[in-house]
Amino acid sequence: VQLQASGGGLVQAGESLRLSCLTSGRTFSSRNMGWFRQAPGKEREFVAAIKWTGDITTYADSMKGRFTISRDNAKNTLYLQMNSLKPEDTAVYYCAAATVWRDRIQEMAWTYWGQGTLVTVSS
Repeated sequence: VQLQASGGGLVQAGESLRLSCLTSGRTFSSRNMGWFRQAPGKEREFVAAIKWTGDITTYADSMKGRFTISRDNAKNTLYLQMNSLKPEDTAVYYCAAATVWRDRIQEMAWTYWGQGTLVTVSS
């Protein structure tokens, strides 16, 4: 399984971005998908996850109400819509895939990782 994240860039505070993660292979629709991020000098942290069914999502508290995770199984693509961006959202964003749902906020639960896409939010 290969994951290719894209959509990052430089935006001003308050603006929006949509990240995409294209996944190869035929197993996308049966995998739980998630987003993590790593800010400069910090550990990677959980952002959001969506179950393979598409109807259950989980968000980190600081992202609730601003970020929306979604998936299009027909296109093998995962999305992260980010609104009202803040300078503290600046980070490299990674998509990930897993077969388990338990412990989804932990890195160890995720089997496959994309290469990351950089999001920079200026004040």
